[in-house]
Amino acid sequence: MNYSNTNKTHLCRHCGAKTDLFLNLGFAPPSNSYLDAQNLQQAEIWLPLVLNVCPQCFLVQTQDYTCRETFFNENYAYFSSTSKSWLNHAKNYCDEVINKFNLQRDDAFVVEIASNDGYLLKNFVAQNISCLGIEPTKSTAEFAIKQGVPTLQEFFGVELAKKLAAENKMADLIAGNNVYAHVPDINDFSAGLKILLKPKGVITLEFPHLLNLLKFKQFDTIYHEHYSYLSLFSVRKILNAVGLEIFDVKELPTHGGSLRLYICHQNAFEISPNVAKILQNEKDFGLQDLQIYQQFAADVFNIKLQTLEFLLNAKKDNLRICAYGAAAKGNTLLNYVGIKNDIIDCVYDAAESKQNLYLPGSHVPIISPEELVKNPPDILIIFPWNIQNEIVNLYANQPSIINKKTKFVKFIPNLEVIKN
Repeated sequence: MNYSNTNKTHLCRHCGAKTDLFLNLGFAPPSNSYLDAQNLQQAEIWLPLVLNVCPQCFLVQTQDYTCRETFFNENYAYFSSTSKSWLNHAKNYCDEVINKFNLQRDDAFVVEIASNDGYLLKNFVAQNISCLGIEPTKSTAEFAIKQGVPTLQEFFGVELAKKLAAENKMADLIAGNNVYAHVPDINDFSAGLKILLKPKGVITLEFPHLLNLLKFKQFDTIYHEHYSYLSLFSVRKILNAVGLEIFDVKELPTHGGSLRLYICHQNAFEISPNVAKILQNEKDFGLQDLQIYQQFAADVFNIKLQTLEFLLNAKKDNLRICAYGAAAKGNTLLNYVGIKNDIIDCVYDAAESKQNLYLPGSHVPIISPEELVKNPPDILIIFPWNIQNEIVNLYANQPSIINKKTKFVKFIPNLEVIKN
């Protein structure tokens, strides 16, 4: 594959070693930078979307081109509560940890980092367990506060952890769902976790597993907001470096296959054999072998060709093509493949915060799913394949869609017509 010359010397964010480029997705705007009608005629920021891997600690990471405030600002449009399956996942998590770690006692204190709109902490509030959300984006933080979830609008790191610890707000449980990949200074963030955690406290971190990203060709989960792509091997090294220890790990189906790590101060808990098991699975798959990363790049390019061929042929047949889910996944796919609003008419999304806006780069309009039922397309592309079943179950049996014989389609890991 012919890469453009974007491989400046890039040092690993964790260990400082020189990293190797292995995937170049070209240039793209930040995936959550949705546009309103007034901004459509203005220039967008397009940044290189390039992945490197560290040959020492095997942390996979984007090359640095901008700061976190570019992504996580007052216009941030992702609200976790939009997905019913994710709300159920959060509720089940809360029930589990409350019982497992005896959080119902009077002095228990829970902190969630990147608490978004309060989707998770509201379960602790409902059970009268003291909690605090830390969320940098204004839109979601304000929504959480209105729902009765105490929230600080801040970025998390050593400085904030020291401040909270000084205020006697150290945590029995620190939760971080899909935040660890979003932090540019992963060492500072990890050191902050250590400072904020009580001596017998527990941290849980959830993140998409790098093994599944490579195995199932999930390149659309790569975007600028995700600074890191994480394996148990690399995360263990990062946490050990600040005096934290992974004592258990659980595989989850969320986001195409995730890990939930249970973390403590060193020697505070007995280590489960699950840790060694997952580490061995990663080694057997080849996550510490640079060759597998190069093969992934070739697979991604083949998906690009397959996607283009399908959509162009459908357009030649005068079929109306739309999409469902204005997710960052879809933006990565569209901008890498080069598809715009002359191919895809619109994308339906249930989040009111996104409706009447436009996807970055492709300028595909985002509209309410009510229009999907009123005037179904010939082809409906599912961008958030991780909630594919939720979408299909919700819409596939609608009479208007059946009569139109709408095809539900996804492109990752391979082209698949889900329903005719």
